[in-house]
Amino acid sequence: MTPAFLSGLNEHQLEAVTLPHQSALILAGAGSGKTRVLTTRMAWLIQTGRISPMSVLAVTFTNKAAKEMLTRLSAMLPINTRGMWVGTFHGLCNRMLRAHYREAGLPQLFQILDTQDQLALVKRLMKGMNVDEERYPPRQAQWFIAAQKEEGKRADKVEPHDDFSRRMVEVYAEYDRQCQREGVVDFAELLLRSYELLARNESLRDHYAGRFRHILVDEFQDTNRLQYRWLQLLAGKDNAIFAVGDDDQSIYGWRGATTANMQDLQRDFHIERIIKLEQNYRSHGNILDAANTLIGHNRKRLGKNLWTEDDKGEPLRVYEAASDYDESAYIVEEVRSLRAAGERLSDIAVLYRSNAQSRVIEHALFTAGMPYRVYGGLRFFERQEIKHALAYLRLVANQDDDGALLRVINFPTRGIGARSLEQLQGMAQNMANEGGMSLWAAACANTLSGKAAASIAAFVKLIEAMRGATAGLPLQEVIAHVVEHSGLTAHYRNEKEGADRLENLDELVNAAAMFVEERATQMPAEGTPPEEEMDELTAFLAHAALEAGEHQAEAGSDALQLMTVHSAKGLEFHAVFITGLEEGLFPHENSMSEAEGVEEERRLMYVALTRARRRLYLLLAQSRMLHGQTRYNVPSRFFRELPEALLQRVNHTRQAPAYARQVSPSYGSPSRSPSGQSTAPSLQSRDFPWRIGQAVTHAKFGAGVIVNAEGGGADARVQVNFRDSGLKWLALAYAKLEAA
Repeated sequence: MTPAFLSGLNEHQLEAVTLPHQSALILAGAGSGKTRVLTTRMAWLIQTGRISPMSVLAVTFTNKAAKEMLTRLSAMLPINTRGMWVGTFHGLCNRMLRAHYREAGLPQLFQILDTQDQLALVKRLMKGMNVDEERYPPRQAQWFIAAQKEEGKRADKVEPHDDFSRRMVEVYAEYDRQCQREGVVDFAELLLRSYELLARNESLRDHYAGRFRHILVDEFQDTNRLQYRWLQLLAGKDNAIFAVGDDDQSIYGWRGATTANMQDLQRDFHIERIIKLEQNYRSHGNILDAANTLIGHNRKRLGKNLWTEDDKGEPLRVYEAASDYDESAYIVEEVRSLRAAGERLSDIAVLYRSNAQSRVIEHALFTAGMPYRVYGGLRFFERQEIKHALAYLRLVANQDDDGALLRVINFPTRGIGARSLEQLQGMAQNMANEGGMSLWAAACANTLSGKAAASIAAFVKLIEAMRGATAGLPLQEVIAHVVEHSGLTAHYRNEKEGADRLENLDELVNAAAMFVEERATQMPAEGTPPEEEMDELTAFLAHAALEAGEHQAEAGSDALQLMTVHSAKGLEFHAVFITGLEEGLFPHENSMSEAEGVEEERRLMYVALTRARRRLYLLLAQSRMLHGQTRYNVPSRFFRELPEALLQRVNHTRQAPAYARQVSPSYGSPSRSPSGQSTAPSLQSRDFPWRIGQAVTHAKFGAGVIVNAEGGGADARVQVNFRDSGLKWLALAYAKLEAA
């Protein structure tokens, strides 16, 4: 009998779901039902008796996606999903390390550093090492450490190639030692430590390979090299990897993601044929035709063509604004029209390439009294008051957490100044050379004198009192007690604008209650190894650190959605505005120096286009204020890569000269030459090597884009909008421009 959950699958979805025990690469286009295929594959494997729920490992990139998969699975089958290994790479690695902390060389209650805590630790170490922060910026050291870990390299395996990288390696080595002393790990360490654990422990590797016969991976195009190697170890020789991804939506190359993993998967796991999911259930035909044509300009693709049984729908509306203020005003008016036609604000999104673009849009919406929400803004667990509360909780759980101690030892203010902290750190550093000492141990030893010594002693007494008072209490009561007795409540009650912070602290208690409730239904209740159990506070702190890395829109009333294109991935809306479609902004100027960079920008544009269900707006501004400077723009190259027949230009634009229209249809403008005369470019020579919109470099002025031209032959000159120097007219006979 065919399971009911297979009904409604199209031919290719059904083929993917019912594959026998073999590795597979599913090329799932935008809106093609990849989540349905993943969860239905899990249900089919369990329903047909090929595996038990505990023999599935499913990896996603967000906790939201993992919860969605478990919810759908529960609706398909009458099974208990508690204990199933479904989660993010970081979450699953955290779970594995909790279960095998001894073998991994970690304390049982190790804590997780988020990016801010990690940066604070790096700064502290660099100061102790007398590293010049001007020459060696701490944030760059943080990136260096993360990059090396994602390559699977410890400090002793990194080969420095200059003085800068040599110093970075020294910081990395000391950072690793300090993390080990404190019993803390960062995000990249979760994966690297888990990989190392499996790589050196054959029996453990065999255990997991024997358990997880089927490994399912979502968003496979976003995996980095270390993640792929981790999956290889878990798969062993006989297990099947079911990888679902879309190389056309690979937009995280800047953080290590590589579509090369797709080619490697085919080779390493002997995949002979890719299953393509090309039927789209989201967008109207014109939107898909535009997206297909655009992405077809990328060279290294596995290749697919989205189609729909739905109508062609409306053309893509193009609006060329005089300025970014005009662009924002147009958005406000169009949103009003959509709202009057019955569209909900939450079904409308405004996308931008750079966060800097949002200011003018937000101002226009605020002035118009239109509610909006910035998706992916400051997240709950990253707010100041929440970070302080979590630091106190971390100290209650683990007194050797130096980062947590430094954050709150003098907050609220206790009279422990920078000088006293330096002395405390000096004590710990001196003792560390003799076997190791945390700042907490130094604070307990406390050989200082005067008021500072008394204040430090009072702080130690406070933490110990909170630890004793909360022992055995439910998690919500632990947090409420610590927030109150730490002094945070009193501090923010006396702040002029502390009401919102107090509400957030109250919400932290609510978040703990929800966490406990979800943990009771999602974590295994019985039959699990003792090592996998951890107390509620440690589990909640790990949850908070992991959640801090995800973009989450605030819950609330109906509101227009504002976000970067990167944040929009995985979302869909009835109507979408893509703003700032100008050369140097989208595609971004940082991408123009190499073909791979432009191709990733094109994939980003493809993602933006395919967020829309019914209506799509493409906007650009002839001038824009960015980073304190007025910027004069030419249209994005993406316009000339879209079929003109699919575009509806809603306002009249100034026409480019004949030679410019070949590369930038319907755009261009006369401009004033240095003499003040309004001139239009008149170059007619067939062998003229430059075009409007072309990226160029100049020995003195750097990188720029040609925005205008005039004259011919020996008198030809071009106007270039340089990134750092602004607009310049240059005589081609002398300028020695080079194509970027």
